Amino acid sequence: MKRKFIVNLNLCLVLCANLAIAQTGKILQLWPGKVPGETEAKHAAQIYKANTSGVNIERISNITDPILRVYKPLKNANGAAVIICPGGGNKYLAINLEGTEIAEWLVAKGYLALVLEYRVPLKNQGSFQDIQRAVRLIRSNAYDWKLKSDRIGVMGFSAGGNLAAQATTGFKIKSYLGEDNIDSISCRPNFSILIYPGSLTGSDKKLMSELLPSEETPPVFIFAASDDQYGIPFQFSQELRNKKLPFELHVVPKGGHGYGIRKGNPAAESWPGLLDKWLTGL
Repeated sequence: MKRKFIVNLNLCLVLCANLAIAQTGKILQLWPGKVPGETEAKHAAQIYKANTSGVNIERISNITDPILRVYKPLKNANGAAVIICPGGGNKYLAINLEGTEIAEWLVAKGYLALVLEYRVPLKNQGSFQDIQRAVRLIRSNAYDWKLKSDRIGVMGFSAGGNLAAQATTGFKIKSYLGEDNIDSISCRPNFSILIYPGSLTGSDKKLMSELLPSEETPPVFIFAASDDQYGIPFQFSQELRNKKLPFELHVVPKGGHGYGIRKGNPAAESWPGLLDKWLTGL
């Protein structure tokens, strides 16, 4: 009985510690009305079933009603926000591995973290509309949430990294007709974080035209492992260098792809400290 009480007390302490770090549960709909370009009726995201025995990865797909899940720091808020785009090969979103677990780390550092459930599967135009709308929506709430409107960034993993890169370079593209006053606000992120981003090149190994940076492209942090089977974004980095834009590229020897922030993988244990230093420098 005594041992059971101690275990329950420890669990209670852990839960209380997490509550002290972040306030979660708030959901923002990106599109209160009709979702642009969407042919299906709005419904909740569906669980994506995959043969992943023994791997703790929660996957969701068939998203027709994109949302932002909000994680607010309850103390030491620094006035900056990060919109997180999980990966999943444009088929699904690895919502815990590259979403909620990343949000918890950012919130502990004082950032407002927002996990974007963008449209999948294979809805590239729709997902681009979603991230543009997400940046505008967060910027529209800057005053109420005590954010600095010039400290709103995007962050993406794998296919989500590709989407974040598109938002980083394509903010002048008008991807949808204006829905309301929010759409008159800039969708340019103030910084961009690409962690093992999905392929940024075409079949000719050249950088995709929509990812060509301009003089207005914000600072970018890029991280990958040299044994990543999907390649290393050297071409994107070279274009940033050619334009004399601020960026930081890190390539570590081992790690592969799809590791998130979990312990036990050398790449997963490397990028958080490097990113923390880079963000502090901004």
